[in-house]
Amino acid sequence: MQQKIPATVITGFLGAGKTTIIRNLLQNAGGKRIALIINEFGDLGVDGDVLKDCGAENCSADDIIELTNGCICCTVADDFIPTMTQLLARSPRPDHIVIETSGLALPQPLVAAFNWPDIRTQVTVDGVITVVDSVAVAAGRFADDHDAVNAARAEDASLDHDNPIEELFEDQLTCADLIVLNKTDLLDAAGIAAVRAEVLSRTERKPAMIEARNGEVSATVLLGLGIGTEDDVGNRLSHHEIEHADGTPHDHDEFDSFILDLGPIAEPVTFIERLKAVIGRHDVLRLKGFVDVPGKPMRLQLQAVDSRVDHYFDRAWAPGEVRATRLVVIGLHDMDHAAVRGAIEALV
Repeated sequence: MQQKIPATVITGFLGAGKTTIIRNLLQNAGGKRIALIINEFGDLGVDGDVLKDCGAENCSADDIIELTNGCICCTVADDFIPTMTQLLARSPRPDHIVIETSGLALPQPLVAAFNWPDIRTQVTVDGVITVVDSVAVAAGRFADDHDAVNAARAEDASLDHDNPIEELFEDQLTCADLIVLNKTDLLDAAGIAAVRAEVLSRTERKPAMIEARNGEVSATVLLGLGIGTEDDVGNRLSHHEIEHADGTPHDHDEFDSFILDLGPIAEPVTFIERLKAVIGRHDVLRLKGFVDVPGKPMRLQLQAVDSRVDHYFDRAWAPGEVRATRLVVIGLHDMDHAAVRGAIEALV
């Protein structure tokens, strides 16, 4: 009987550092042939482009499959199952499959899909790894003031106050076999302890938890957990599954995104500093993409989480490649596209 291929699901909210962790994993995989499925919310595939250039010997561009037409948890039948079928038909088959979910995805439906007959006999979920942005947790990004919410409900019993960010954060923790507290280098010991306590309070399950700096986690820690998570998915129900036991499909109406095409940006440092104010003013959750800096042979990659913005030149523009500035902007469903677009365009 052919041995099942282990698959690792890496989840976590927008900007937690999933791609950085996977990049480090691929570069230190110890000779394993790794196939990678990347799912992004929005039509601009940034993470896949980053990982294709990571230089890992055993993960070529052909081993990386991008899904950018919706969160994988909502497109299991249309996207995930055909993709897995395609991977399993390869010769040689991969030694390990790594799946990076969108930052807005529920891992539960994805894990459940491994119980499909054609998949279950060939693949097992080695483990679900949830990456946490420790700085965002410390800043209260995932927490409501529950006393204030309850007081408001006392005044108006019809008030409906669901925090989609908070619920999604808890759902991703609930499904975890391993929680990685990332970016701990940006906090002091007291801050890390507070984050650890906050994360533990958000899930009744108590999976293993480790700390990471700059997404540096050993491949031996991430791979080989041997959990078989697909057999335990019933104990990891999401808020949606609990509230809609009738099987009502999950969607992502709470979140929205759009692509922004800009011209060359001659003063990227000034642009980025001003961009921080726009992000904060309009409560943009995530912004990422690539920037064309005139006179520079390399492409500038830009990654923003809330008002924290990282940027660096990642690679040279390829011969014949159209130089362009393209950014994907992600926010809540009531994000004013025109206002955000206009504010960013005014910076150029």
